[in-house]
Amino acid sequence: MTVQSIAQSRSDRRRSGGGRRGRGAAQRQVVPTPSYVERKIPYFDFLSQDQVEAILGEADWMLEEKGIEFRDNPDALRRLADAGADVTGCCVRFPDGMARKLAQTCPTVFTQHARNPNRSVKIGGRNQVFASMYGAPFVRDASGERRYGSMADFDQLAKILHRLPHVHHLGHVICEPVDVPVNKRHLDMVYSLMTTSDKPFLGAITEKDRAQDSVNMARILFGAERMERDTVIMGNVNTNSPLMIDKVASEAIEIYCGAGQGIVVVPFILSGAMGPVSTAASVAQAIAEGLACAAYSQIIRSGAPFVLGNFLSSMSLKSGAPTFGMPEPVMSNYAIGQIARHLGLPLRCGGSLSASKLPDAQAAAESADSMHSTALAGANFVLHAAGWLEGGLVMSYEKLVIDADRLGMYARMLGGLATDENGLARSAYEEVAHAGHFLGSAHTMANYETAFYESPLSDSESFEQWREGGEKDMQQRAYEYWNRLVAEYERPPIDPAIDEALRAYTAKKKEALPDQAY
Repeated sequence: MTVQSIAQSRSDRRRSGGGRRGRGAAQRQVVPTPSYVERKIPYFDFLSQDQVEAILGEADWMLEEKGIEFRDNPDALRRLADAGADVTGCCVRFPDGMARKLAQTCPTVFTQHARNPNRSVKIGGRNQVFASMYGAPFVRDASGERRYGSMADFDQLAKILHRLPHVHHLGHVICEPVDVPVNKRHLDMVYSLMTTSDKPFLGAITEKDRAQDSVNMARILFGAERMERDTVIMGNVNTNSPLMIDKVASEAIEIYCGAGQGIVVVPFILSGAMGPVSTAASVAQAIAEGLACAAYSQIIRSGAPFVLGNFLSSMSLKSGAPTFGMPEPVMSNYAIGQIARHLGLPLRCGGSLSASKLPDAQAAAESADSMHSTALAGANFVLHAAGWLEGGLVMSYEKLVIDADRLGMYARMLGGLATDENGLARSAYEEVAHAGHFLGSAHTMANYETAFYESPLSDSESFEQWREGGEKDMQQRAYEYWNRLVAEYERPPIDPAIDEALRAYTAKKKEALPDQAY
């Protein structure tokens, strides 16, 4: 049978209703998607051992000689001095490898529990967790223009994320709901994350009270006793590069780690602005800033989960605009992945990043290069894995589902190549004659449902079939897909008493706060 005849046979089956979009599709076995990726392929070690030691040596020099400033938090300075750091003003120096020693009590692997146990994720080791885009003030979809995000957008995006099997984690600021007062919106966002989905999530960090509200609401959802033994919520915070930890970051560490919960700390370095133009120097700076925060997290509570972050972007030295998918940040992902494994720290990197304004070819190319390096580098927690546009200013509905589709492909690749008896398929060769075909063989029939990743968005039909279907491009298919996900959404069950307690908490807090516009 020729390739053409196989294609024609497939086309005939679909026209008669027997293809994947006809009657047969409803009979296909539904294979559960794991709640996170267990990596089974080797890591890509980009650096020599001498280069690893050189970068770590530079990070040690920054920690021991240059110092890291902890600003506007006298309690943090006191705690660091009591632990043995050299504190002068707000500049903290960590002598004799102190930061690395303290960081040794950070768990190498930990579980963030979801309210649905089947959605819990393991972070660290050989595990990789994909999380939504975080922090965009704007949203965009194919039916309209770029606009400020709203709480209605936030809730709708949370519904979509709940339905996407390869986005394992909701993150926190799926978009910024600017129609809610800035000092109250965290309450609505955390409540939505807790009730719209049963996947794991992050809490607020922008002020100490908002972080505390997030922890308090998690305590209502999971129970005080559970929170003493399990990680159920994390905060994600940036350092104020270069070499400065502001009050927001240090207080977030205090609130989350003090409650036995997790903290993700990410040096946000735009090379040439918040770090040198040298990629190696910026990686060393990220390690130094991250280790300072790891040390402080363990001073707050030894054994508290800590995730080392990396967000290094190159920039146009002509315009000052950040660039994504470029070789320098790709190299930084590989380098910091290797160094994080050396230090025994879980790692967070960025995911499907792009400076493009639309989900177009530029967005696809830049996101693919960024996400591919993040995946191969072994990042354990990937924020911005889906939805990111315009340098992080826009959450795109269409790119969210396009990226999520690609995440399924990355998950398949990271799962490795099976070389067991079924994978090598000797029985199929014994059944099929020379110059025959495998379409109806027993091996094919036993494996066809799971043999290949099946994309819900890519079009692999013939030109004639594509034309008959309306000549839709990827953006249009993605628009229809996410709308279908919303239409078919069902709210996961939650204990009514817990739901009422969460509502009461948010209502009481809102009543006590005057509205703030910024």
